[in-house]
Amino acid sequence: MNATTDLRICVLGLGSMGLGMAASLRKRGFAVTGYDPNAEALKRFAEAGGQGAASPAEAARGADVVLSVVVNAAQTETALFGPDGAAPALARGGIVVSSATMSPEAARALAARCAELGLGYLDAPISGGAVRAAAGELTIMASGPAGVFQRLRPVLDAIAAKVYELGDDAGTGAAFKIVNQLLAGVHIAAACEAITFAKAMNLDIAKVYEVITASAGNSWMFENRVPHILDGDYAPRSAVEIFTKDLGIVSDIGRGLKFPTPIAAMALQMFVMTAAAGMGRDDDASVARMIAGLVGLELPGMGA
Repeated sequence: MNATTDLRICVLGLGSMGLGMAASLRKRGFAVTGYDPNAEALKRFAEAGGQGAASPAEAARGADVVLSVVVNAAQTETALFGPDGAAPALARGGIVVSSATMSPEAARALAARCAELGLGYLDAPISGGAVRAAAGELTIMASGPAGVFQRLRPVLDAIAAKVYELGDDAGTGAAFKIVNQLLAGVHIAAACEAITFAKAMNLDIAKVYEVITASAGNSWMFENRVPHILDGDYAPRSAVEIFTKDLGIVSDIGRGLKFPTPIAAMALQMFVMTAAAGMGRDDDASVARMIAGLVGLELPGMGA
């Protein structure tokens, strides 16, 4: 291997994002091992040429870098420090790259635990979705020591089109990501409300999509999520429960700061209602199905 690919990489969490990141790293010539508690995810990783492992510790043994691409802070802590956790198995001076959305406080706590083991830590939330993950074109909002950024540059370049270096302190990257999630959650909820409102007025919602995506009211989320509704396809690219979690973090932070977040709070309740209706693990565009069900409308796929 050459100097840009001799880092040994472990990826924890082989869902749509983690699998895409692992594939991007392998395309750049990195040796990548991976772990996921879901046997089907491990099978997909193996079929793509990856080397799977039976535990986080086994996947990380002797690795220089671990990318933790799990759902939240609790899963990150378990993957790194739980029974058979990855952190103690890393090579001396290894680096943990944490990509789960979490509170800044949780990111700082994880960084402190890594420091106790002599490990570097990059607070590195990601954005862009599964397609961009597979293409190595994510956006990374990262904070950590300059030396960690320097060492990880070949890894970051393999998985991201944009890497924002946001300071030295863990928690800053997490804070930037939670601002993004406030907007993302609100925009998804608004897109679902708008397209269902159009349906209630007996409009051709496919034509509504065409018109709005060429108009000022468009958003990235409207353009990305409404096709799921038009196709009646609610297979989870990003699940409803992601936003019950992330908008919950927004609410918690706002309460702690005594800062009102009324629009995010309403969006949170829309996701909670959708989860309560049994769609928590479905695509987050299912908010439209929840609204349609309340008012007696039928969207594509609802009669299936």
